[in-house]
Amino acid sequence: MLILVGVWALGYLVPSLILGVAFKIQVPNWLAFAHVYVLFGLYFTWYWTHTGQTLAMQTWHVKMVDEHEQLLSRNHALVRYAIGSLWLFPTVLVYIIFKYVFLMPLGNWPTIELMFCMVLFFWPLTCLFNRKSVHGAQSLADRLTKTKLILVPKK
Repeated sequence: MLILVGVWALGYLVPSLILGVAFKIQVPNWLAFAHVYVLFGLYFTWYWTHTGQTLAMQTWHVKMVDEHEQLLSRNHALVRYAIGSLWLFPTVLVYIIFKYVFLMPLGNWPTIELMFCMVLFFWPLTCLFNRKSVHGAQSLADRLTKTKLILVPKK
């Protein structure tokens, strides 16, 4: 998680601060979100296609591979990232319902809270739905994209 904070800081925060301080420009929220989404997509897909492991995955000695235990192609990694980020939709849906149906603008902190709940609790629970798979427990994203995590022996 801290590595993603570093990626976010260097890839998003620094350019945003430069735009804000030097040019007094603040990008709209939707563009800021798109920037971070693409930034993280580049991070994950680059690592999955080159080594099969992000920096955190190296620590845990796991590797992302396709069903033939080969590194993912760029397109396969992009699809895996897109499907892996489907947890965003329920979060955005809840935000929209509260803002436009109940006329209760949530502000920023509840949205962040909802996102963390979806990421840290609900989305990983999809692994429990097929624990008897030949590949072991897999997340919904792994099942849909025919990818899996394998253990890498310690050196």
